[in-house]
Amino acid sequence: MEDGGRPLPDLADLGDPAPVPLDLPHDVLKSLLGAWALAACSAAETATVEDHLGSCGGCADEARRLREAVGLLHQPESLDLDPALRTRVLETCLDRRPPRIPLPPWAAPYDAETARLDALLQDFGDAEWHAPVRLRWFEGDTATSRRTTVAGVIAHLLSVDGMIALALGLEDPLTEAAGTDATCPTGPAERTEAHWRTSHFPPTRSVRGPWREQSHSLVRTVAFTGSHAGGLPVSYGDFSLPLHDAMLDRAFECWVHAEDIAEAVDYPYDPPAPRHLNKMIDLTARMLPAALAERRRTGRSAPGTTPHLVAAGAPGRSLRLEIEGAAGGEWLIPLDSPAAVGSAEFEVAHVALDGVEFCRLAAGRIPPEEAAAGQDGDRQAIRDVLFATAGLSRM
Repeated sequence: MEDGGRPLPDLADLGDPAPVPLDLPHDVLKSLLGAWALAACSAAETATVEDHLGSCGGCADEARRLREAVGLLHQPESLDLDPALRTRVLETCLDRRPPRIPLPPWAAPYDAETARLDALLQDFGDAEWHAPVRLRWFEGDTATSRRTTVAGVIAHLLSVDGMIALALGLEDPLTEAAGTDATCPTGPAERTEAHWRTSHFPPTRSVRGPWREQSHSLVRTVAFTGSHAGGLPVSYGDFSLPLHDAMLDRAFECWVHAEDIAEAVDYPYDPPAPRHLNKMIDLTARMLPAALAERRRTGRSAPGTTPHLVAAGAPGRSLRLEIEGAAGGEWLIPLDSPAAVGSAEFEVAHVALDGVEFCRLAAGRIPPEEAAAGQDGDRQAIRDVLFATAGLSRM
């Protein structure tokens, strides 16, 4: 009781005391806007920032933009993130503060596709990790498949990405599985089979950690080595690719197998960003002349197809490959020799395909006979190019 005999108010009726604004300089208040937008300030800081926003138009505009950006974000465990959100956030950050060690442009698709696949995997329970997946590719002109699980697909990516790790002088993931004294195979399929065979147990969710760490190590290493390392040869067993093309190849495979996984768990999965997809299409188009030469060498060219002898660097018979969509463009594919130059003057055929459809053909997911292509000109040349594209696929 008070001295006057009147009762004291109940503490619950007093409410929380109003926070006292702090006396902070403008640059400190501006630096707090990001934390304020995320509701991460203390009560006193919040009161100070909000009091400042009423008198500073520049900070008020910045605060509004930050709050709108926060509205685009979801919890990190959600699978429903806009696939372009990560790219937009990174681009905004890099516009404001360029990286001290920039990532070569040819490594950006791999960085993006491994990050997208990792986001898909993070919510998976045991049932999803053991969901059956059928890997599909072409051997010669014959469709082939191999049954595995979601975890087995990640083990496959880990094993094949290890070829780049070897080229960069990093640890080979097969060494631990096979033993330090074992000779590790060099081809993609052989490396995968060796990893599956030497594992003590069928792959489980535990494979995600090593795969994720290896992908991060590859990105960090190529960033430190810089663009000048793009010509470093990466062995695929019976052929090799320069590092800049090998990184694109691995980005392509990561996307294709991410689609396999998404299909296995009945979840939608978007294609890569158009500028990355365009680079993957370009790599495929550049590999087609050698694939056509291999078809002729093994007697799999269309009956009656006779190559025209062309000097190295000279123009020769060509097929115009037109890729439609945001990632599209046109490529002139020399038909008679990998050393020839594609030429519009000697164009004998024209094929038009959607960009994603073309990539799925190159991944062995669509039979050449079923490729929804607009075709005009030499039918035998068209058939050879479509089958050669499917023949680029592998496990």
